[in-house]
Amino acid sequence: MMKPLEGVKVIDLTTYLAAPTTVRVLGEWGADCIKIESAKGDPARTQGAVFNMPYEDDENLAFDVANMNKRFITLDLKSEKGLEIAYRLLGEADVFVTNTRTKSLKKLGLDYDTLKEKFPKLVFAQVLGYGEKGPEKDTAGFDVTCYMARGGVFGTTVNRGDAPMIPTNGFGDFQVALGLASGICAALYAREKSGKGDKITVGLHHSAVYALSTGVISAQYGNQYPKSRKEVPNPFNNVYRTSDQKWVVMCCPEYDRDYEKIMTLLGRSDMVGNPRYMKCAEVNNNHLNQEVIDILDDAIGTFTRNDLLAMFKANDLACEAAYEPLDMYEDEQVWANNIITKIPYPSGERYMPTNPVNFSSMGEPEYRIGGSQGAHTVEVMKNLGYSQEEIEIALVSGAATGETKLKKL
Repeated sequence: MMKPLEGVKVIDLTTYLAAPTTVRVLGEWGADCIKIESAKGDPARTQGAVFNMPYEDDENLAFDVANMNKRFITLDLKSEKGLEIAYRLLGEADVFVTNTRTKSLKKLGLDYDTLKEKFPKLVFAQVLGYGEKGPEKDTAGFDVTCYMARGGVFGTTVNRGDAPMIPTNGFGDFQVALGLASGICAALYAREKSGKGDKITVGLHHSAVYALSTGVISAQYGNQYPKSRKEVPNPFNNVYRTSDQKWVVMCCPEYDRDYEKIMTLLGRSDMVGNPRYMKCAEVNNNHLNQEVIDILDDAIGTFTRNDLLAMFKANDLACEAAYEPLDMYEDEQVWANNIITKIPYPSGERYMPTNPVNFSSMGEPEYRIGGSQGAHTVEVMKNLGYSQEEIEIALVSGAATGETKLKKL
């Protein structure tokens, strides 16, 4: 069964999450992906320590989540020979993916303008922090600063008066990865007609603002963020905490229609038929939102999460648990749709989220995990036509490095 990107060769010069995850996804879709690392290696190889996870060569989920389905070559790109090897790789490639800052790429001779002249069919794809222009174009960019902070996510999604949320690392990175992957696929399609490559960039900052489009466009008409859960226009579109201290999310937009049903189900018969609260427009006109929400807080706080969800779903009222990662491991819907897969590691099967794009022609992707730094340096150089003697000279000089086992810090 042919995969969508079978026959496409991708060269990866990336670190951390957004850009390398792009290549992981391309690899799942069939591309042949080769990752170039410096002798220091991708810092993500030791990120397991940050999340209280192992970071061994044979079990390193913090690295694998962005680097499955790749071969690994170690080059000193500042050396003449190392750059020569990289150029030979790029000469055979269809796509070059990087998140290295442009000013650094220029110093290395790997910037778009240089590569466009050498390899006019090459698709150049770059993850940026703040974009190509403006005063911050050369500023170091990370998910938490560019996407979550400058992009407005922290300031917009917080419950007004509270501290910003503490998201899982890479919340924006993984979204950016799919955006860049889509741009690469469009560029490859266009190349079939034009014969020319292209440059695709996706910025963390830009991506966050785009994701907040509804808030951005409505703010200019007075719909200001952040909001307070005590003041939402429709109390039935809100978050509530159950007796077991779990959060649930109600989404019942037809307040007037569902008012009596919901109040009855929650055991608040005293609220049924109460003209003070039963019309959403009157609740807002009279600023009674907090009163209704307080009543709902008290009522919902008497139910466990599971009991509340079962009752609401049985009555066709949209309500869902605000799941935490451990909840996802037990979710039948997750397993039915291969949203998380099980990958074998030395300590046993471990859970790994899958990318959400599915091809009916392909079936479940393969997941090739692991790979020590430089594990494929010799193999890749042989495939490029280097002799054994040339490979040995490159290894001795440090222009290239063979397999290097990970050492814990």
